[in-house]
Amino acid sequence: MIITETKIRVYYEDTDQMGVVYYGNYARYYEIGRTEMIRDLGFTYKQMEEMNIMLPARSLKMNFLKSAYYDDLLTIRTIVDTIPLVKFPIKTEIYNEKGELINSGEVVLVFFNSLTNKPVSAPKFFTDEFSRLFQEARKPI
Repeated sequence: MIITETKIRVYYEDTDQMGVVYYGNYARYYEIGRTEMIRDLGFTYKQMEEMNIMLPARSLKMNFLKSAYYDDLLTIRTIVDTIPLVKFPIKTEIYNEKGELINSGEVVLVFFNSLTNKPVSAPKFFTDEFSRLFQEARKPI
């Protein structure tokens, strides 16, 4: 299992008139978390796009548990518990500054070749790195 954390500040533009984060912004928070997770693993979306690999979303599920507010510092926890093949499921948990879980969900991405417009297997360098990290996580301390 791979877990990364990214901190973000809620800006005024993220909120509605009551100062509460607009629900549609959580999808963007999920994307920020997974983009930073991929970067932490030594890859970028840009590198994959240069290889004609895209990662469109296939599905998105969210659970809204508590509100987030203007100027809150949120922690986005991004979790991958399976080695991606063609589908790439990513779980996300968002916590407020008190450490309370305020949102959880999952997005499923699909590796997609932009030249053929068809799903493809994850690039070998990508699955190799996930396999290595999963092996390390299983080693006893």
